Amino acid sequence: MSAPDNIEEIMLSAPVIPVLVVDDPAEARPIAEALVAGGLKVLEVTLRTDAAIEVIKRMNLVPGAIVGAGTVTNRDDLDRALAAGAEFIVSPGLTEPLGRAAIKSGVPFLPGIATAGELMAGLDMGLTHFKFFPAMANGGIPALKALTSVFGKCKFCPTGGITPETAPDWLAMEQVLCVGGSWVAPKGASTEEIRKLAEEAAEMGK
Repeated sequence: MSAPDNIEEIMLSAPVIPVLVVDDPAEARPIAEALVAGGLKVLEVTLRTDAAIEVIKRMNLVPGAIVGAGTVTNRDDLDRALAAGAEFIVSPGLTEPLGRAAIKSGVPFLPGIATAGELMAGLDMGLTHFKFFPAMANGGIPALKALTSVFGKCKFCPTGGITPETAPDWLAMEQVLCVGGSWVAPKGASTEEIRKLAEEAAEMGK
């Protein structure tokens, strides 16, 4: 299946985007299959492990999965992720070189912001969809509400410290389209456990 060609469609595909740190490429496909079967088809593979690029390639083979790369911090990361078939790009922050390169590539792009100044830099590049990161350490829901009151056209995916208990509160905010969460695929969990966690997460947006 081909990925939606804009970041809003991707963000609206499921209420929770799994933030995945996978050390063993052999685990990639079973994890992706379990998440997709549970209703979470948008998968963010973080570039935090040596295996990440191979993991993206293998998860891309799973029918229905929309596989992107997270923790993309520079143009080299961007190039490697795109070469591996990443269908969207998530960054923990926003720099002009990375932002310009991502926009030029045409890939759906979700850069991280934590402050009004970073948000304004993104708006200057023509971006309107952002990852609010780190969400809890950066003031939580009150902080994002303060930003959304000023930047009404922007849409967000809060990520960082969000739990199954707090996710519904974030999702209740009008400008929050989805949240990022690592709880849906904890290390050592079986595929059955991951599928169950995905099913519970997929229900949050309803």
